[in-house]
Formats: sequence, structure tokens, C-alpha cells
Amino acid sequence: MTTLLTTERLLVRDWADSDAPAALAIFGDERVSRWLTPDVETVPDVEAMRERMRSWSEDEDGVDAELERFVGRWALVRSEDQVVVGALVLRTMPPHDEDIEIAWQLVPEHWGRGYASEGARALAQWAFDQSVSELFAVVKPGNERAAWIAKRLGMEWVGETEKYYEQTLLVYRLRPGDLPRERALTRRDPEAGAGTGSIPAVGDSPG
Repeated sequence: MTTLLTTERLLVRDWADSDAPAALAIFGDERVSRWLTPDVETVPDVEAMRERMRSWSEDEDGVDAELERFVGRWALVRSEDQVVVGALVLRTMPPHDEDIEIAWQLVPEHWGRGYASEGARALAQWAFDQSVSELFAVVKPGNERAAWIAKRLGMEWVGETEKYYEQTLLVYRLRPGDLPRERALTRRDPEAGAGTGSIPAVGDSPG
């Protein structure tokens, strides 16, 4: 498994087939799945989760070559015990696959510990270091937890739209100047030394 980056408490790495039970704790929980975009059914069991994980790779195969290096799905893992606490996503959005979405999902039992902000902030910083000019988060109306985290990341609310995923969504935008300049160190970064970097932990009061 390739580790993309590390933070003070977390690492962001590729998903492995053996992560299916941990992923099910995220995508098999209705408290998470009800807010996903596009709308998807709650994953019922581990085997169905494995199938869903395989479909993620297939979805990335059709991405434009210019954007391919920016997109992916990663496990968000607590460094001290290697427990998967959530998921992070960078992907292009319909209808034109030009705008890049950043998304985060957390195991409900780990809400309120700042993991979503810490992981998403580091992933956004990584994307900007790769020359991405802006990122978007789309939030279903009523998902106050996600909206709060988007604001915590420094994202600017830009309005409501039905442009993405054919449903009304709140749109938040993040540009490089909106983030603090501490930089997440990747495993391939020569400054990373033994492969560790530091992004300050940020508390997510609501989740």
C-alpha cells in the first residue's frame, strides 16, 4: 500500500482489499451514506463493500489524463494504531469533469476528534502542491456537520446549484491562499526524511 502523505496524527494511504470491514463501518452506516453525493445505497455487507471498492478503481479509469494524477480515493488511518477512521476523495464532478471535488467521510464513532479537518486540510494542501488551482466541496442541505468542516477548512460558500449530480447542493470553494502554509510531506518528498510530516491537528467540535 502506498502512503500519500502523513499528518500529526494520521496517514493517508491507498485502500487495500483487507480494509473492506473498516470501509463498511463508514459506507455501511446510514448516518454517513444518507449524505453522500451522488446518492448511493448504504452498503449492506463486507462482500458488497469489496465490490464497491473495486468500482472506485473503474471509475477513475475514465478520468482525463490531465487530471488523472490529482484524483483518487484513500483511507484515512490513525498513525498510532493503524485504525481506519475515515475516507478521503479527490474526483472530478459532472457534467464536464473539470471541477475537482474534495470529500471526506468518517466512521461515526470517530466524529468530534478533528480527524476530518486534519486529513482534508492535508489532502487539499497536497493537491495545491500538485498545481490544482481550486477545489470544491458539495454538501446536501441539512448536513450541518459537513458544512461546518468545509468552513473550518477555510472554504468559501459560493451558493446553491443543481449543476452537480442533478440535485440541489451547497457549494464551497477552496483556493491555495485559503490554507495555512504548513505543507504535508509525502512519502516521495525528499524533505520527508523517514517519511513523516506534520500538519497541526484541528478540532472538529460538531464531528
